[in-house]
Amino acid sequence: MTLEFVTLAFDGPVALVTIDRPKALNALNAQVLQELDQALGLAAAHADTRALILTGEGGKAFVAGADIAEMAQYTPAQALAFSAKGHQVMARLEALPFPTIAAVNGFALGGGLELALACDLLYASEKAKLGLPEVSLAVIPGFGGTQRLMRAVGKLRARELIFTGEAIDAAKAKEIGLALEVLPHDALLPRCKEIAHTIATRGPLALSQAKRVIEAGADLPLKDANELERQAFALLFGTDDQKEGMRAFLEKRKAAFKNL
Repeated sequence: MTLEFVTLAFDGPVALVTIDRPKALNALNAQVLQELDQALGLAAAHADTRALILTGEGGKAFVAGADIAEMAQYTPAQALAFSAKGHQVMARLEALPFPTIAAVNGFALGGGLELALACDLLYASEKAKLGLPEVSLAVIPGFGGTQRLMRAVGKLRARELIFTGEAIDAAKAKEIGLALEVLPHDALLPRCKEIAHTIATRGPLALSQAKRVIEAGADLPLKDANELERQAFALLFGTDDQKEGMRAFLEKRKAAFKNL
């Protein structure tokens, strides 16, 4: 399948999805969202995928936001449909059965930050700028930003960023817990690949269950969340990978997981 603005490549068990619209700073329009949805589906359908990295082409932007030129003339009905498509893509990214990494290599504003927030891990270039500037355009984040940012950094910090619309640099993003590491620009993607390949050596069924339990448990009372963990822990003892993982540990060798 040929996509115009999104590329999908595989480095062994690691999928690399790149938003490739650098002349528009990788801005998200309806076509880009549709192609991203397709690329994520292809990555999920690839049986050997164990981790995914999402980044932007061109060196200046991860994703600079949604495409204002396209949105400017939207009616409320068109805005609702565009928001629904954005939410669909973010939910698909969030629900992938393997860990995902946002390699934020430049501007991640508006829809770009919302896209990064839908990933499991976020690493930033020292050149990155992150923010939700929608109120400066008299709208609000429409792809889940109000909710995911609040869950990532807390209500007070999310309110500050959303109400002011101001962007923060990578160092500030790390300080408030939005980014895990700040890296030299040229070191960002190699570091993300290193982390992804490390993840890819772990038990894929265990990773999938860990991701599911973390995400679902975050919105549950502690007692219910712990029960979710208990059930998932027990379930994994019925898998071939659990037997292989523990046998490999006892035999002091590298495990050969088969996602079974």
